[in-house]
Amino acid sequence: MKTKSKTHRSSAKRFSITAKGKVKYKKQGLRHILTKKASKRKRKLRRSGLLSPTERKRIRRLLPKG
Repeated sequence: MKTKSKTHRSSAKRFSITAKGKVKYKKQGLRHILTKKASKRKRKLRRSGLLSPTERKRIRRLLPKG
């Protein structure tokens, strides 16, 4: 009997899968100590990032229902 594949809950909260199967995440570094960071840098951190194909494979394994 095959075991049930379960979703890794902490990964499910941090990553989301797009319609084309890419993995989206929120960039780090925008929580505190913002005064020394340039406006351009903070603006770029607001946008979501996409994982590389290698990392994508690892996360997809943690999110079987994603």
